[in-house]
Amino acid sequence: MSGRSRPSAAEQSDEVAVGVGEGGDPADGSLSRLHDAGAAERLRACECAVDVIDPEIDDNPGVGAVGTGLADPARRLAVHVADERVGLVENVAAPEGADDADLPRARVGDDAAFTRLVAPLRRELHAHCYRMLGSTHDAADALQDALLRAWRGLARFEGRSSLRTWLYTVATRTCLDVVEARGKRALPVDLGPSSDRAVLDGNAPADVAWLGPYPDAGLADRPAGPDARYEQREAIELAFVAALQHLPGNQRAALLLFEVLGFSAAEIATMMDTSTTSVNSALARARKIVAEKVPSRTQQQTLRQIGDARVREIVTRYATALERGDADALVALLTQDVTWSMPPLPHWYHGLEAVTDFAVQVPMTRCPSWRHLVASANGQPTVAFYVGNDDAGPHVAWSITVLTLRGEHIAEITSFLGPDHFAPFGLPTSLPRPFAHAVEHVSSFVTEPFRVR
Repeated sequence: MSGRSRPSAAEQSDEVAVGVGEGGDPADGSLSRLHDAGAAERLRACECAVDVIDPEIDDNPGVGAVGTGLADPARRLAVHVADERVGLVENVAAPEGADDADLPRARVGDDAAFTRLVAPLRRELHAHCYRMLGSTHDAADALQDALLRAWRGLARFEGRSSLRTWLYTVATRTCLDVVEARGKRALPVDLGPSSDRAVLDGNAPADVAWLGPYPDAGLADRPAGPDARYEQREAIELAFVAALQHLPGNQRAALLLFEVLGFSAAEIATMMDTSTTSVNSALARARKIVAEKVPSRTQQQTLRQIGDARVREIVTRYATALERGDADALVALLTQDVTWSMPPLPHWYHGLEAVTDFAVQVPMTRCPSWRHLVASANGQPTVAFYVGNDDAGPHVAWSITVLTLRGEHIAEITSFLGPDHFAPFGLPTSLPRPFAHAVEHVSSFVTEPFRVR
């Protein structure tokens, strides 16, 4: 925010100078591209995709990926964090026994005490990292790095701020380092004009980092603090997170810390090592951009007005229309200016005619068989779709499809393609036949219909 360049985490003041964790994020965005690898081949057309998606894919990618060198307590903590990366659909409750004595214990190397200290904040810290970075996977990596930095710098924590404020400082600075190295994430609507007709031979560009969906279970439907403007679930809605990606990192951080988390401008200035004047200036610029890109009515407001039963009905009718290939039933659910995008494919469709043409040409014609589970992502009704060669065979993970409603109609369909999105939701990457048996293996969160909060 100030004229000078922002120092890296290793150059901060003693209270927050916690060092750069081992195995830092690559600057070239290679992690993001790993998640998109093979997408073009899977997604060119459904009949091709069914052949190349492995139905036996591991349901829990990334678990244990930190390594096995556990002599360092920080490495043990890293494994603990990594083991929770695919379990975000559950609330992470604070372990019993956490007390005021845990801070001095943690300062002298008690990693169990440190774990008890951070456990109540882990869920909200992860959501903050997602808002900053636009990716569940990157948020998990950033949180892991931030907690390692905090662990290694805890001896220098002097208590001038609360532990929560200090951890948010470390997490925010860690995310800013990632933003500086990788840039922003995008949706197809950010890249170019819509397509009038279904595109069957598109390729996923290798140089684009895509916005991803977020598993919202466990996030409260209230503000994070008395001074926060946004509810926690409003602040992960797709339109809001996508708008954040158009902000420079410092403006993004200032807006989130002030309007989502309720920190004061003075507190933010300390957290970001700048002046209150710079914070207020960044807030003014950020608010202007977000106001231009985010609808005045949030999805949480819309969903509450519609009511739980009607939302469930809309979601079920949408998924059933695709499964049955019923174009008329689908069209009846859509607004005239509906959009449909499918990252990592760059093409997107706008308006009833274009969206209907795509639906008929691809999912209703070229995809032999669909199955679905109802979920919730980004505080919005969501359908997890699976595709199979026929009704009798297994169905493999295809997309996490997030619906944006306007009134009682669907205004936006965002289908995040690829099986890598499923594990953070606790969803299986394949559904065996008979389908009813598959549901027994899915968490209760997933099998419950979408519930308006």
